[in-house]
Amino acid sequence: MKTHLAALAASLWLVGCAGAPAPAPEAVAVPKGYVIVEIQVTNPEAYEGYKAAVAPMVAAAGGRYLVRGGKAEGREGTPPAGRIVVLEYPSYDAAKAFLESPEYAAIVQLRTDNTVSRLMIVEGVVP
Repeated sequence: MKTHLAALAASLWLVGCAGAPAPAPEAVAVPKGYVIVEIQVTNPEAYEGYKAAVAPMVAAAGGRYLVRGGKAEGREGTPPAGRIVVLEYPSYDAAKAFLESPEYAAIVQLRTDNTVSRLMIVEGVVP
């Protein structure tokens, strides 16, 4: 009897599967891209112009601020010099495209002329 019930259950399962749509292919997960900047502001007044101009550009390019100034404390190695900024983008390529865009090129000198900074792009992990 148990064998009979198992065969019936397997038959019903196969019938149910035959009419079911094929599973959708999984979306390919893309790791996010991050722009990390360490900034020592040397001309605060001029740097304010950069901050005002860059924020809407970041948003328009799909980026968002995760860290923008705030407390920073060195625990190992050389302590941070000045502010730390971390921007998140949908991908490494999106972060790179923002930094290489004509819009950003038009204002980047406001940062480079009025700060001492280090900037890097890093790729996150696959979610």
